[in-house]
Amino acid sequence: MMKLLRIAVFYLLGVFAIICISVFPNFFAETGLSDPFGYFSDLGEFLLTFIQPESWIYETSMSKGEFSLIGTLWEPFVYSLEILFSALFIGFSLAFAFALAANFLPQKILQILKRGLDFLESIPDIVVAALVQMLMLYLLNTYGLEVFRVASYMENKAYALPILTLSILPMVSLFKILLLMIEDEFAKDYVLFLKSKGIRKIGVLFIHVLRNIMPTTFHHTKVIIWATLSSQFIIERIFNVHGISFFILESFTPMTIAAALIMMFTPFFLIFQLTDLWLEKSENYDLPNLSIRRSYNPKAIIENMWHSFRLVEWKQLNPWKPIAAVFRTLLDYVSNWKIAAGALFFLLLISTSLIYSVATDDHVDQARIVYEADGVTVKSTPPHPPPEPFLLGSDGQGFSMLDMLTIGAKYTLFFGLLIAFLRVITGLFGGVVFAFWFGTKRQKWIEKMADSIHFLPLSLVAYILLRPILTELQSGFAYSLTERIVLEIIILTILVVPLTSVLLGNEMKRVLSNEFIKSAQVLGGSRWHIFWHHVLPHISARTTILFGQQFIQVLIIFMHLGIFSLFFGGTDQTFGLVQDPPRSISYEWSGLIGSTTHALSSGNYWLIAWVLLGFMLSIFAMQFIIYGVKEVQQTKAGVIYNSRKLKRIKAPQKTTSDDTMDRQSFRFTGKSEAD
Repeated sequence: MMKLLRIAVFYLLGVFAIICISVFPNFFAETGLSDPFGYFSDLGEFLLTFIQPESWIYETSMSKGEFSLIGTLWEPFVYSLEILFSALFIGFSLAFAFALAANFLPQKILQILKRGLDFLESIPDIVVAALVQMLMLYLLNTYGLEVFRVASYMENKAYALPILTLSILPMVSLFKILLLMIEDEFAKDYVLFLKSKGIRKIGVLFIHVLRNIMPTTFHHTKVIIWATLSSQFIIERIFNVHGISFFILESFTPMTIAAALIMMFTPFFLIFQLTDLWLEKSENYDLPNLSIRRSYNPKAIIENMWHSFRLVEWKQLNPWKPIAAVFRTLLDYVSNWKIAAGALFFLLLISTSLIYSVATDDHVDQARIVYEADGVTVKSTPPHPPPEPFLLGSDGQGFSMLDMLTIGAKYTLFFGLLIAFLRVITGLFGGVVFAFWFGTKRQKWIEKMADSIHFLPLSLVAYILLRPILTELQSGFAYSLTERIVLEIIILTILVVPLTSVLLGNEMKRVLSNEFIKSAQVLGGSRWHIFWHHVLPHISARTTILFGQQFIQVLIIFMHLGIFSLFFGGTDQTFGLVQDPPRSISYEWSGLIGSTTHALSSGNYWLIAWVLLGFMLSIFAMQFIIYGVKEVQQTKAGVIYNSRKLKRIKAPQKTTSDDTMDRQSFRFTGKSEAD
């Protein structure tokens, strides 16, 4: 009974968090930074309105009528759920089938398959949707063959193509996870024991291994569904699906946002919480008592942190020692060719962008009309295809795609790296508080509350919070360029801080459960000493990998926001009878993919192909760094070996034909000469 009550409390906390998110757009649009505390008065007023059912009204700026909120949202909500659950069912089913079949493949083919999955997992969902839609349009225009409906129109709803496109992401992600978990499970002792009893591999796989990996697989599906929810937000836009997200954007009132997010949050929360309750197992961490007195109120926590800070012997600290240690670590990692190649990609791209901006003052070539050699015949009008007059073509206004990509590279990559760094650093501080100052009960509460973030699409939440900040009105932007950039960085950082804090906090708990931590505490090691000298070295590689993963996630959010014409730093719009397409102020890359749907339908592939290629190469470069870090750590642990180094150390010794031995080469002892 208490567990069900606890689930109800977590649900109400999740609903309250959604209500807090729903109030932010109006607050940023009307009050904003001029009166930060005005947010709480807006929140109180909305709470009073929200608890009154007669106030549940769906309103849009295009219509003066008032409609029932639940009645209006219910049908598109069901439509979205049909697409989502169908995609998850198909993706998860294929992943299980492929993973089970792959275990009977030869090891060489299995390794090639894993590399292929790594490649497919790095491809953004926008690229997958664009390729699928381009294929369908090609078949329709060339052969008159309509395999699937490309987009919804009026009462003709598109189902098959959005479902198949959306199912690719969960299929690839779960397939890869299942392969790794099954491989780890087969390496355990009980599997060897079962094989020694004569049980065949297929019996071990289906009866024992599959059953043992199911609880872990269930927890991995949370992250997969979280990514799929964000992908659905984009799939519905590209395929013109009038699902729940379409009605959120059409109305965009606090009431509509709150109701729609609660409807999306509720089914997944109940499914996972009730299944967690069924699978719940006690997880006891044998953690050392790092403090004699455990206080949980904020004042006591701050006092304990200040006390630990004062215990540090600052005079004895050598500032060059940690710097030298960092440089030695960097040299160890850069010696790996994958890390070096990925880092070199970012260094060259950002440096080229900076040099070009300084040399040309961000000049972008433009060609309105291109004529033939006779000077009379029109050769092309914007958008110009490659390679003339520009190598990569031009946009609809004749601006060179190559120039805009070069200028925008530094903004996209630098701020992507900065946001990822802030996410990890903030999560690291949160993880320290989580692991060192909170007890087990508090940690479980925080884990449950942070876990609720997995049931809301991250890209949709980012759009809701950033739309009033980045959108230009007829009167201009509500915030200056600096304010827009800072607010976007803060919002995109804070969105995942609870998750990164819990993730790094659990990594610290795992290190704190080791015996050497108890020895360090017995010898008088303070919290700072234990964290700096024991915990941090053990989680540094995991932190680096998390940084790479967060960078990839930030790039994907940039692309998702770009589809909805929300560009980093602000969206420049024109007003009047003849309006130009929305443009990015800084030419950052997401501003170049806002016309994806138009580019696909018109056949002007170069409008999005090059910028999507830039995003993909950046993601691949970061994946290279992540794999390189894993290889370095596995080499240190002895899991894999540096074959090149071993060849240098163990050079083969050549034998010559002169090394002959006969009976006279030996001296026999204990025998007489006669023998």
